[in-house]
Order: sequence, then structure tokens, then C-alpha cells
Amino acid sequence: MNVWVDADACPVVIKEILFRAAKRWEVQVTLVANQMLRVTPSPWIRSVQVERGFDVADQYIVSRANPGDLVVTGDIPLAAEVLAKGGMALSPRGEMFDSDSIGQRLQMRDMLQELRDAGIQTTGPATLSHSDRREFANALDGLLNVRHRKQRARPT
Repeated sequence: MNVWVDADACPVVIKEILFRAAKRWEVQVTLVANQMLRVTPSPWIRSVQVERGFDVADQYIVSRANPGDLVVTGDIPLAAEVLAKGGMALSPRGEMFDSDSIGQRLQMRDMLQELRDAGIQTTGPATLSHSDRREFANALDGLLNVRHRKQRARPT
């Protein structure tokens, strides 16, 4: 499993959790953004800068993610594409996206976009709370723990 991060909008505190997890679990974490990012020096962590443009980072991730890989994103369309490829998607708030709910999430996103396009003010997401951070860390740890157990169970 590789962990891909839609890093342009990923909160710093979530990146820090990912950096610690990469080292602890020895899993490759790749941050993808349209700007240069500083990352903690580690063989398990890297960053990729893509060209500026609409969804360029998303398409980079989708084209390289494999079934079983994890993508950290708050972007609903990116999460849907990852799920369609057999990957997993986790929001920075610790919510696992799944095939049962992604259609509803896409519809809600589209409806809110239509309201904004019509000039109606909508509220953005709430500030990332301590509870959100804990949920994210717990969900990530759970996924990486399952991965670790599977690797240890493989016959050599």
C-alpha cells in the first residue's frame, strides 16, 4: 500500500500525522501539489510538484494509484475516482469514503456548487477540530495496522 496525499489543501497537522505514520509503519507517503512542499527527511516520505492547473494533482494521483492504495483527500470527485480504481480514500477529518456513500456525496457537492454559482452564499467546512485530528489519526492507524498484520501473515 502506498499513501497518496492531495496536498494542496491538506492541513499541516494532518501532514505531520502522515509523516509520523510513514516512519512508524514504513509505508511510502507521497504528497502531490502544484507548489513545492517541504517534507520531513525520510526514505518513506516524498513530495511531487505538478504543473498548475485545474485537477492536475488529482489526475497525477489517479493515474499512479493502484488498487489497495490509500488517498488522503477532501476532494469528493478524486475520492470517487480512487474508489472506482479499487483504492481507498480517507478525508483529513478521518472519514472513510466508500462506494455506498460516494454517490450521495457527489450529488451534495454538485448541489452546493449550483447554489454558489447562482450567487447563494453557502458555508464552507468547519475548522479542523481536535476531534477531527484524532479521528484521522485513528482511521489511518487502523488501516496501516491491518496492512502490517497482512504482511506479517504472508508465508515467506
